[in-house]
Amino acid sequence: MKKTIALLLILILTAVALAGCGGDAKPEGEGGEGAPETTVLKIGASTVPHAEILEFVKPILAKEGIDLQITEYTDYVIPNTAVESHELDANYFQHVPYLDSFNQENGTHLVSAFAVHYEPMGLFAGKTASLDAIADGATIAVPNDPTNEARALLLLEQEGLIKLKDGVGLDATPNDIVENSKNLKLFEAEAAAVARSVQDVDFAIINGNYALEAGFKVSDALAIESADSEAAQTFANIVAVYEGDETKPAIQALAKALTSDETKKFIEEKYQGSVVPVF
Repeated sequence: MKKTIALLLILILTAVALAGCGGDAKPEGEGGEGAPETTVLKIGASTVPHAEILEFVKPILAKEGIDLQITEYTDYVIPNTAVESHELDANYFQHVPYLDSFNQENGTHLVSAFAVHYEPMGLFAGKTASLDAIADGATIAVPNDPTNEARALLLLEQEGLIKLKDGVGLDATPNDIVENSKNLKLFEAEAAAVARSVQDVDFAIINGNYALEAGFKVSDALAIESADSEAAQTFANIVAVYEGDETKPAIQALAKALTSDETKKFIEEKYQGSVVPVF
């Protein structure tokens, strides 16, 4: 009888010990030893193509323990103020000239962490089907903000439709047109609205991202900014961060993912020239 009781006590103590050991162990990947720590990286972006490109790299970053959280915006102000206030870690929608202007006007402290792509402006047919058929006095819709209107004017000059004052470059305005043999008329509208005016004008010069949103393809354009143009070199779209944050490991990991060969292939195949990698 005593032997039986002793044996039972041994079995009970052994079971308790094993249960205790089992309770301390956690499977790898579920908070146990060796599980990677997750870093949340919040980024704001325009829907097309920026958010789409970010969605592509999201699983790449997840493998490195980075949870990329993407918030989409339809304006060009809130994504910057949100980075300034640290509600976002970064944003991806703008080029350096716009960023510099925004900082100057708003006293913000944002910098470019790295460049990803540029979106060539395109000249699209409206009521007139081709540039060969352009009539005297034809109307061309162009963005009305200084930066994009200058790009539109340079594109018209690139196609031989107007001549600008020498050296005006990206500071060009309609007042800098010195030759206009076709008496072209400019219909100025907000960049986002130009695509909606196509049916009402002979031609429209549309920003790449708005052309994509409106369902246009670069192959539809009668002319686009050349890859070696001043505009293409200047207006590459960047990831912007608060000054000093560009060296953070998560931002560096984002840079690596967004400028990888895989991402370059994705951009080239998906956008077919409407979005051009600059890396």
